[in-house]
Amino acid sequence: MNRIIKVFASAWRTPELRKKLIFTAVILLIFRLTAHIPVPGVDVVALKQLFSQSQLLGLLDIFSGGTLANFSVMALGVYPYINASIIFQLLTIAVPSLEALSKEGEMGREKINSYTRILTVPLSALQAFGMYMLLRQQGVIGALSPFELIALVVTMTSGTILLMWLGELVTEYGVGNGISVIIFAGIVGRLPVTLGQTLAILEPEKLFNTLIFAVMAVAVIAAIVWVNQAERRVKIQYARRLTGNKVYSGQSTYLPLKINQAGVIPIIFAVSLVLLPSMAGNFFSGADNQALKSVSSALTRLFSPNGLAYNLTYFLLVIGFTFFYTAVIFNPQKIADEIKKHGGFIPGIRPGGPTVSYLNWILNRITLAGAVFLGLIAILPSLAQAATGVSTMTIGGTGILIVVSVVLETTKQLEAMLVMRSYEGFLK
Repeated sequence: MNRIIKVFASAWRTPELRKKLIFTAVILLIFRLTAHIPVPGVDVVALKQLFSQSQLLGLLDIFSGGTLANFSVMALGVYPYINASIIFQLLTIAVPSLEALSKEGEMGREKINSYTRILTVPLSALQAFGMYMLLRQQGVIGALSPFELIALVVTMTSGTILLMWLGELVTEYGVGNGISVIIFAGIVGRLPVTLGQTLAILEPEKLFNTLIFAVMAVAVIAAIVWVNQAERRVKIQYARRLTGNKVYSGQSTYLPLKINQAGVIPIIFAVSLVLLPSMAGNFFSGADNQALKSVSSALTRLFSPNGLAYNLTYFLLVIGFTFFYTAVIFNPQKIADEIKKHGGFIPGIRPGGPTVSYLNWILNRITLAGAVFLGLIAILPSLAQAATGVSTMTIGGTGILIVVSVVLETTKQLEAMLVMRSYEGFLK
């Protein structure tokens, strides 16, 4: 904590970085003000009651920065953009042309980003229409004419595009990754509301449980910081080289393999699947067919967010997606080829195939540890509620992971900017 405070204090004393910090704060202020512009025709009281009963909508509300529960013009948040980014990350591995484009440097990445922005538009429109159908079935919003429905979809899609643009402004002219910073601001902005709800219903006999919950929260934050920073360092030795008449001794470095390479992506994937049965049960609960109604009731009861089947399935899905996404973003074959091309090798391991096998051996073991940790973070709300009985302050593991990760990454970026500025001053 002291290190983070010192970095931000040093950045504030630097004129260039102070401008970036102020610019980021102004963009976040615009986001929070715009998030309170409502979409007309929605029963807000019924909407909040619906959100209190659905963990999927609660997760989407996290990514929207609290705008979905109020059904503002930014109700969809950046979730469509995140989905588009995930789709193109997977397509980059599966489609050779996109993989070649990603290797073209800054220009190739900019083209992929352009495709991601384009894909965000239809995804936003589709999600807006789906949200309207769900809210209409629940009686939160009435039937709309075709013109009113088009206006609603266009308004919500425009809000997402505006939010995406604000995020890119933060990335280019501010501090940190813009989309992550906006999600961070939304999560932090909802903490006072949640704290107020807890204090309003707090009973004297639950005071001790609340203190236990606070201690658990601090311990979880410390664990997330430790795991995010943890890495397995694989030593790389470079052979001696001859330049002219001089022989330079080989240097040694290390290849850092992070325990949690997948971030929060596995949790996002897993929660989308594990909540499908309960969402389908709620959707068909009003069906006229008695058999269909019975099946929907069984699904809703079996996959209750606090049930054993739900949490066990959620935990296993997170582990599976962690291995899948780590395999997508980390290719041991390419790493081994790069090491060999630059004359490096792992001591005691032959270059080529043996190096690939060794990296896979290490990666599988550290990924298992990271996957189990992410799985525990995913089911943390249910564990905390069961242990303390405090439901209003149940901190979502995904939310904690995002907040801590954004703070750490922003601090690293500020440190890099400060170091770069020191080098520039030295060169002058």
